[in-house]
Amino acid sequence: PTAVAAALIVQITRVVPESVALRTATLFVFPVVAAYFGITRRASARTWVTGAVLFAVTALAAAAYPLSVDSDSVILVGIHVPIVAWLIVGYAFVAGEWRSQESRMDFIRFTGEWFVYFVLIGLGGGVLIGVSIAVFDAVGLPVAEIFGEWILPSGAAGAAVVAAWLVDTKKSVVENIAPVLAQVFTPLFAIALVVFVIATALAGNLTEVDRTVLIAFDLLLVVILGLLLYNVSARDPLKPAGAADFIQLTLLVSALIADLFMLTAMVSRISEFGFSVNKVAALGENLVLFVNLAWAAVLGLRFRRGRSTFAAIERWQTNYLPVFAAWALLVIVVLPPLFEFA
Repeated sequence: PTAVAAALIVQITRVVPESVALRTATLFVFPVVAAYFGITRRASARTWVTGAVLFAVTALAAAAYPLSVDSDSVILVGIHVPIVAWLIVGYAFVAGEWRSQESRMDFIRFTGEWFVYFVLIGLGGGVLIGVSIAVFDAVGLPVAEIFGEWILPSGAAGAAVVAAWLVDTKKSVVENIAPVLAQVFTPLFAIALVVFVIATALAGNLTEVDRTVLIAFDLLLVVILGLLLYNVSARDPLKPAGAADFIQLTLLVSALIADLFMLTAMVSRISEFGFSVNKVAALGENLVLFVNLAWAAVLGLRFRRGRSTFAAIERWQTNYLPVFAAWALLVIVVLPPLFEFA
């Protein structure tokens, strides 16, 4: 029922101004996911009210500014609203027990699994839609527009809830897909980053790196953070340091060195072309990710040398979640008026 509700509710975006819809689309879906957890967790009335207020405040902050459709701020707000909304889903997931480190780590594990299932459902749905359009076109019934406007958004909204249900009904989180994929791809990303650092150092010219490369590298840092989180979630905290921890530390150190190169390029672009809403957002996100990965590398080194426990790495990552929410809110609320809704 909740998946059907999400599929129907998301159609409200059809009657909302496009500029507002681009900023708030996920706020028509994620509250339903949160409601699913509120029901299954038998959340208290306080948790329900707090979650509803948080979603309402986020929606108001996202939709309040008079942004045009082609505004850079619309894109930035649209990217950062899902971050805040998903952390509110996390509040419902832990039934309001957000102060519990174990609960936050469970939510991190759930997020990775949910993303994998959502993508898999999306791929299957994409094939189904493509085949359906081809079949209808073959008999002279063009339905591409109908599928694009009705089936696709409703299917994506329903899939968000179905993916949550699939993960939530599984009993053993550690044996799920996301941590396994993280362990497979960590050494591959580590090798790629080491090669990138060496090649960049030899090239020596960072001032000509364009904006597309900088944005792509920020996305790469997000992927690396995801790999780190799900390696942490899958690891036995009592197990002594081993080869996998060394590979993860290599990945982090390589990412930090590469990030310093990118920060140099960002500062160079800002000094040459000045500040813009995109540049400030990219620089801030880069710094937020840099701090997270840098301290994770320090803790990883301490753990490798026997001077700290693995639990310290877990605490750092779970305690850092509010920082991501705070930065996302700053982008949503502060940056658009600061740059005159550019």
